[in-house]
Amino acid sequence: MKNNSSDTKEISIRYLTDEIEELTYIDGKSDWIDLRAAREMTLKKGEFALIPLGVAMKLPQGYEAHIVPRSSTFKNFGIIQTNSQGVIDESYCGDNDQWFMPALAMRDTVIHVNDRICQFRIMEHQPRITFHRVSELGNPDRGGHGSTGKA
Repeated sequence: MKNNSSDTKEISIRYLTDEIEELTYIDGKSDWIDLRAAREMTLKKGEFALIPLGVAMKLPQGYEAHIVPRSSTFKNFGIIQTNSQGVIDESYCGDNDQWFMPALAMRDTVIHVNDRICQFRIMEHQPRITFHRVSELGNPDRGGHGSTGKA
């Protein structure tokens, strides 16, 4: 893993199956990268499963991967990601540290090998922060939760 330029990071990836397509950007559409199911899964409504994604990666130091469902995942497969967003840090980088999507089936469904079910991007770790307690923030109130959507 090396930094080829100020904007490019190289990630070492180990494919744990030859049955899924290699990861790639969809040029010009998004900087998120699709992940694919590495095993056929038949789930009944209400059933939980860890869906294997067939990859293990070594992320750059100081980065983590954020994994979320694709916008079409629920419509196509009737599953929701049980942790809403998965976070994988750079310490999860062993040869067999396979990435998974924890999913709950909201209807009976079948997910086939190579189906695109989630996506990821890498993000720099949050900087170290400290909290400073104050009695006032000195700013006007916005109006509460959901206040910007009122006509």
